[in-house]
Amino acid sequence: MKSKILLPVFLLLSHISKAQTDSTAKAAQASNSYTIYFDGYYKSDFSKKATNNKTSFTNSNQSLQLGMASIKIDHTKGNFASTLDIGLGKRAQEFSYNDNGVLQAIKQAYISYAPMNGLKITVGKWATHIGYELLDAYSNRNYSMSYAFSYGPFFHTGIRADIALGGKSAMMIGFVQPTDFTFSSSPDKILIAQFSTSSKNDLLKAFLNYQGGYDKSQFDLVLNGVVNNQIGINYDGTIANISGNNWTSNAVYVNYDPSAKFGFILRSEYFNDSKNAVGVGSSIFQNTISANIHFSKLTLIPEIRFDNAKDKIFFNSNNNLNKYAGSFLIAAVYKF
Repeated sequence: MKSKILLPVFLLLSHISKAQTDSTAKAAQASNSYTIYFDGYYKSDFSKKATNNKTSFTNSNQSLQLGMASIKIDHTKGNFASTLDIGLGKRAQEFSYNDNGVLQAIKQAYISYAPMNGLKITVGKWATHIGYELLDAYSNRNYSMSYAFSYGPFFHTGIRADIALGGKSAMMIGFVQPTDFTFSSSPDKILIAQFSTSSKNDLLKAFLNYQGGYDKSQFDLVLNGVVNNQIGINYDGTIANISGNNWTSNAVYVNYDPSAKFGFILRSEYFNDSKNAVGVGSSIFQNTISANIHFSKLTLIPEIRFDNAKDKIFFNSNNNLNKYAGSFLIAAVYKF
């Protein structure tokens, strides 16, 4: 009689043990993913002056340029994740402008650990959370960069915690090295933070971003809105203080995609550095219109840009200062 009772109990315990083992094995299963891309461009300034460019990554005139060749490797195993993101080219060099040698090629390198649901701790170097635009060309609709991106932070190195607040809301807080430094002996560290939320249908998302330290601070608001499956409107507004002097930017991005193969984006930005906080010394209203033409893994981006400054900070073809600058470029981005 005892054996008849013990047999089904044993079978039940064996089934539970196997289920737990399978669950543990699944949780510990490792996975890898890769992102590889190349981008290049040709740019022609209407006045034939490369110095008229006052934003990042397109500092050339009438020449073919490699933007960046990049490979990103993401690895996960259980509660751990790691990322190594490497890039070669002028884009990567300008991104890590405080580094030298092989460090300039390391765009991101970090390890994350999730000790519980809703909490993730990250240590290493990662691209900034501040702003709407991103380093990698395939992540932006315009190829040239905004003033807000160019004079804001590029990356942070340190430790951060990402915390889910329930529903669609989350926050991030961290302590990092001085902005855009992989290594620094400075005792002055930077506090970074973000609060994010969205509507129930994700048609409207909001990100309130911050960085602050001994002699600098920056508040940044990003809004992402979807009007319908063809039209999207995004906003990036930022105010930064450097040693008592402010610079600001307000940028609006309007996307129009009549088909999956073809789309437009208009970026209009008002940038104000009249207090010379970052060395521009004027206010600028810039408008950039770009087309995105998709051929499978290849995207072509023809683009026209006009910059109108309050003061004479650009050069015309006669080498005289004026308030206006314009350029045309065509870029190719291949991602697989």
